[in-house]
Amino acid sequence: MTSPRRLNEPRPVVVRAGADGVPRAVGPTAVEAVREEWLVEDRWWTPHPLRRHYFELAMADGRALTVFRDPDTERWFRQRA
Repeated sequence: MTSPRRLNEPRPVVVRAGADGVPRAVGPTAVEAVREEWLVEDRWWTPHPLRRHYFELAMADGRALTVFRDPDTERWFRQRA
């Protein structure tokens, strides 16, 4: 029996961001535009609060990506919207 897989699991991704923290490239592909940006702060009442800074991106190759940065670890992840 296999373990259940979580849907929409965030995946680590390499993001090059500017000094302002806005993504400029994801992997080797340039960001053409930031469509939307938002901050999620949830479960603040628990021992493990959730904090994420999301960006919906239009990529130079025509793809649309949603990425987020974990402000506590400074790591970037890709997540399907």
